[in-house]
Amino acid sequence: MRAVIAEDSGLLRTLLTGLLTSRGIDVVGETATGVESLRVLDTHPADVVVLDIRMPPAFSDEGLRAAEAIRARHPSVALLILSHYAETTYARRLLEFANRAVGYLIKDRVQDSDRLIESLHRVVAGEVVIDPEIVQQVLLRPRAANPLQRLSGGELRVLALMAEGRSNNAIARELNFVAGTVEKRITAIGQKLGLPHVDDPERTGVNIRVLAVLTYLRNAG
Repeated sequence: MRAVIAEDSGLLRTLLTGLLTSRGIDVVGETATGVESLRVLDTHPADVVVLDIRMPPAFSDEGLRAAEAIRARHPSVALLILSHYAETTYARRLLEFANRAVGYLIKDRVQDSDRLIESLHRVVAGEVVIDPEIVQQVLLRPRAANPLQRLSGGELRVLALMAEGRSNNAIARELNFVAGTVEKRITAIGQKLGLPHVDDPERTGVNIRVLAVLTYLRNAG
């Protein structure tokens, strides 16, 4: 796996580079800004870019804007966003322009090297990974009338695990279900949220799991 790291903190950038290299990941470029990460990708092909959200010059959402530009110019490159902030707004924006091979993790996960490396491999494999802390925020916020209220407690739990990027088999293991039960619950979730049915011609090219997660994040309260 080849990676580019875009992080304005030199100390954290060095830490990430050392960690990834020790796990057999080739860091082909390091940058301090999102704009520079685009230039690096143009000359050094990579499988994934790890980006901070707040980078120079304004330290606002430069990482997200760089991620959107990267996805437009290099659609096959996976994206892993790291942030100090567990913001559902950031996660929602990310999923609105990237519905595959994308992740959003809190920077504290860097201390859990196994979790970070696992997330990198998952996004490179095309999965969507959302930090459990963000999912927990959604669960704890009071909810006004919204589509999520149509779901049972069990269906909401399945959707929360989907939002973390868990596969059907992983959800089944977590909830002690058989795989068929998970599939039925996901089908019920899609129906209750008004998502395209499997036989609906509008479903072509649509990632139903990501649509369900977006609905989950948009209705956080």
